[in-house]
Amino acid sequence: MPKRAGDVSRALAANRLGVSAVTYFAIAVGAPLTIMAGAVTTGYAITGQVGIPLGFVLMGVVLGLFCVGYVTMAPHVPNAGAFNAYISKGLGRPAGVAGGWASLVAYNTMQIGFFGTLGDAAEPLFRGWFGLELAWWVYSLAGWAIVAYLGLQHIDLNGRILCVLMIAECLVIIIYSVANLANPAGGAVTMDTLSLANLFEPGVGVLFAIAILGFVGFETTVVFCEEARSPRRTVPVATYLSLGVMTVLYALGSWSMSVATGPDRIATMAHDQGSNLIFNLAGDNLGGAWVVIGRLLYVTSVLAALIAFHNTTARYAFSLGRERLLPSALGTTSQRTSSPRLGSLAQSAVAGTVILIYGLAGGHPVRDLFFIWTASGSLGILMLIATTSVAIVVFFAREPSGETAWRRVIAPVLAAAGCLTSVVLVLANFDKMLEVDQSSPLRWGVPGIYLAIAVLGVLWGLRLRTRRPDVYAMIGLGAKSAAGTGLGILSEDSTAGTTRRVR
Repeated sequence: MPKRAGDVSRALAANRLGVSAVTYFAIAVGAPLTIMAGAVTTGYAITGQVGIPLGFVLMGVVLGLFCVGYVTMAPHVPNAGAFNAYISKGLGRPAGVAGGWASLVAYNTMQIGFFGTLGDAAEPLFRGWFGLELAWWVYSLAGWAIVAYLGLQHIDLNGRILCVLMIAECLVIIIYSVANLANPAGGAVTMDTLSLANLFEPGVGVLFAIAILGFVGFETTVVFCEEARSPRRTVPVATYLSLGVMTVLYALGSWSMSVATGPDRIATMAHDQGSNLIFNLAGDNLGGAWVVIGRLLYVTSVLAALIAFHNTTARYAFSLGRERLLPSALGTTSQRTSSPRLGSLAQSAVAGTVILIYGLAGGHPVRDLFFIWTASGSLGILMLIATTSVAIVVFFAREPSGETAWRRVIAPVLAAAGCLTSVVLVLANFDKMLEVDQSSPLRWGVPGIYLAIAVLGVLWGLRLRTRRPDVYAMIGLGAKSAAGTGLGILSEDSTAGTTRRVR
């Protein structure tokens, strides 16, 4: 949409991101080194289940099946608010409203949780280097300022920064893993942690609950479709590439750790050493310099995840504002950078407030902020993925669009079954993901919040259908909705198959 003097734009910057940049955003959200140091060691420690590497492989397969329908349907939903657009197309606009609101809460929650890890990782590093005795939340706020600033800049600047950080992060995981495999406990490399027999051990539900944490982010490729070059090619390639890279890194890294410690000792060592395990192994196998490099990249890994989460969350807010499912001011972009300015500022305000509250209240950055907030966010994203998988099945049942049976039926149905099973397993083990007792109100309180958001979203969608049909008709249409916002031009209502004048 052309910009006019004195106006704000309602369009994101087009043709800014190539395959590599979109891939870096998706991998950055996954935060591979953070998952290796935190989620993997925690998984080994709290479950005693050695099948963590197998869990990553199987979850990668399930999500690979999901990607088939996800990218096949992508051309039908050119929208920066991916989940609500998919759900609107498949399950109806009221469900799409619920999906959009839940997406904004889930991604925002994930990002806020990562600020706790940033402070916890940076505090000992800067104390050791410079003798600084500062509270964790000071470092979190420093990272918050960087993320807030970058959120207002051109999207390709963010992409270039993530490129450097992601290449370094992935390389260090590979180097650590090769060193672990070259120094196996007992002198022999073992494949025990990849055995299918692990699926029949106690704690297998937690195995999948831990695994899903690592893959949060691969689905964000569609969020950047409006800013991508050749989105019909960029989005599918970036989605498969990011999922493949994550699967290999997680499976390789977690397996190599079990080889270096021995499968029979990995749970004990993970319990005793926690997130230090991956760095202690590197120190033993590679020397102290590689420990310093790894710890520095651990900090930058979290920072990269925060940048990617911020951009994703801001675009969801922009999408919902553009479709007037939130205040319409959120659906505007900066004249200078075409970034979703108010969406970015709103996200920064919320995150900064939470950091200050936890810091002043004496909250623990990992236990109270990271585990609870990221586990809550990842549950929401998993439920959205499962809902989207069902929406894809319904969409192609109604509109085959000339696709093959594999793309429109077989893979989507298998993906929906796998995703729904994963939701059940995660809910059954959600107390372990939160690191709380089974009696904690958080165990069912967090899922209850998402249920409440879903109900309110559907009710609001139904209200719009009755009282604001012009707004209702634009739900899920993305950039087309901007054309219908007060401009009185023709816009296609793809669900009804008609063309109408929206005012």
